[in-house]
Amino acid sequence: MKTPRLPSTNDPEELARFWQEHDITDFEDKLEDVTEPVFARAEPFIATIVKVHCHEDTLIVVLSDGSEVRAPLSWHPRLRHGTEAERANWRLIGNGVGVHWPDLDEDIGVEGLVLGKRSRESEASLAGWLKSRGQS
Repeated sequence: MKTPRLPSTNDPEELARFWQEHDITDFEDKLEDVTEPVFARAEPFIATIVKVHCHEDTLIVVLSDGSEVRAPLSWHPRLRHGTEAERANWRLIGNGVGVHWPDLDEDIGVEGLVLGKRSRESEASLAGWLKSRGQS
């Protein structure tokens, strides 16, 4: 049996008609064994945090790729209830994969920020923390 010729088109209708009449096994004599991976998965690039500041009601995080991520402070209640000085006192953790506010006992990771995730702290936990600060 003669091997059919593959169509040299990008037209989806023409390709659909061709593959309705043919099967990959029609081309077995043209197939080659592949010993090396054709596609290699690249490690995902996760930008790291380089700078953090709060402006009014917004957390602003500058990433190593130059982009900024902004989140409302209402998504992170400990930051919202903290003073300006407490919010300004932060340090990077995990080589920039997160940021820690020691005065507020708050940690936020770059992945959660990029994905737009809010704090998952329970209301009971937040209420206890506020009470320990003399706030309610």
